[in-house]
Amino acid sequence: MLLLEAFIFCSVNMGGGEEVIVLTDLTKKYGSFTAVDHICLSVGKGEIFGLLGPNGAGKSTTILMMLGLTEPTSGSVSICGIDATKRPIEVKRKIGYLPEDVGFYDDMTGVENLVYTAALNGMMPERAQAKAKELMARVGLGEQMQKKTGKYSRGMRQRLGLADVLIKDPEIIILDEPTSGIDPAGVQEFISLIKQLSREEKLTVLFSSHNLDQVQKVCDNVGLFNRGKLVALINLSELEKEHRELTDIYNQYFMEGGL
Repeated sequence: MLLLEAFIFCSVNMGGGEEVIVLTDLTKKYGSFTAVDHICLSVGKGEIFGLLGPNGAGKSTTILMMLGLTEPTSGSVSICGIDATKRPIEVKRKIGYLPEDVGFYDDMTGVENLVYTAALNGMMPERAQAKAKELMARVGLGEQMQKKTGKYSRGMRQRLGLADVLIKDPEIIILDEPTSGIDPAGVQEFISLIKQLSREEKLTVLFSSHNLDQVQKVCDNVGLFNRGKLVALINLSELEKEHRELTDIYNQYFMEGGL
């Protein structure tokens, strides 16, 4: 473990900016099973932060608590200064969430699906239509506006999902295994798109994945999750300066009995 001390921090905003996500001793238990175990973490505005770990590590449960969809057993979640447990509706207005499997109305076009989402969020029809077309173009679907989403490929549906997340102008977007099932070329395009949108829109992005390579390519900082615990926080710029790979640290925790 001593080898990793330079990369491990506790409850530190590694991005250095305004804190928009703050988890304090966050814990979730289901009976005797602890799904999330006293996690402390803060993420700065405009940061792309990776939640990395195997399935069952506690990433998805942590996300559900951030979204206000499940209450913590103890501890707290603050999103843009708002308590996610006490004021979940306000938190939902701040966050755009893209799950692994995106659901759309297959008999509607991409634009129609986006306009529908915009209407649910109180946007006027004329503005919704213009915003939908603008976002379709931004995510690379400008030529597919009139195609029914039932005919979209997996990669196209994920791009549309990203537009769907952005149409309500969130401050934070949470992407849960967003590249699952996409071909390698599509993955690279999607990762580039996330980085571009984050920089241009000053969005804070939470990127949850079990794929080391993708996390290293897209994220500024990474938290390693295992058995409900946040076991390490890693600044990828510092890691690069040390001429090390994320794989090196991951393997010490997960492949060599580090836990």
